[in-house]
Amino acid sequence: MTRSILILGGTADARILAGRLAEEPGYRILLSMAGRTLSPVEQPVPMRSGGFGGAGGLADFIRAENFDILVDATHPYAAKISANAIEAAGRAKVPLVVLSRPAWQRQPGDRWHEVDSVEQAVTALGSEGRRAFLALGRQELLPFEAAPQHNYLIRSVDPVEPPLKLPHARYITARGPFALDDEIRMLEENRIETVVSKNSGGSASYGKIEAARRLGLPVIMIDRPRQRYDTPLNDLTVPDIAAALTAIHHQLSLFEKRGE
Repeated sequence: MTRSILILGGTADARILAGRLAEEPGYRILLSMAGRTLSPVEQPVPMRSGGFGGAGGLADFIRAENFDILVDATHPYAAKISANAIEAAGRAKVPLVVLSRPAWQRQPGDRWHEVDSVEQAVTALGSEGRRAFLALGRQELLPFEAAPQHNYLIRSVDPVEPPLKLPHARYITARGPFALDDEIRMLEENRIETVVSKNSGGSASYGKIEAARRLGLPVIMIDRPRQRYDTPLNDLTVPDIAAALTAIHHQLSLFEKRGE
């Protein structure tokens, strides 16, 4: 029997996971993207783009399309989508597997200033002008307009359009992974004094964190949002793609054991 898997994506891990599952027989896979990236990379399975209309809409979609399992492989900062996934899985009565990369941990030599939001990161830059490297999504940059005294180097996957209303801002459009040597060179050549980053986890964008450590630069680290909802009993959270595959196989095998 063909089993149907809905993956909420938007990360490289989601794309790789979908590709691994697509190599196995007996699965119908749909990868759903929020649609915030203007030029998403090619995906290995059928894809849809856009929201569902909240948890209720997602639950309705799962039921209408007869999905057997929901996989949340969204970005660690997509807190609302993850909350909707938990509620929708409960409503639709399907198992949920959450692929959540472990957060980076402070290492000896790191000079982290941890904050809870982008707005707090702006405040943490201080009142005196600094040369700051912002490694954030384009949707998260607007609060920095409140601090025009700094000189910004901004790197994002998509172009920042329209540009920020800042007198000193330069833009880099690039998609990781980024090599450590390249990150060190970029920080040195641009005389960066502070790095602003989210704690995304994984290896693809860790280079800037290690580069800052080696150069002795402070990092304003925006912590992951704290989840404030109860997790259902059928929610399995796993740290990597291999564990996600194991969890998905296990959950789907339970259908066979129950004769469903």
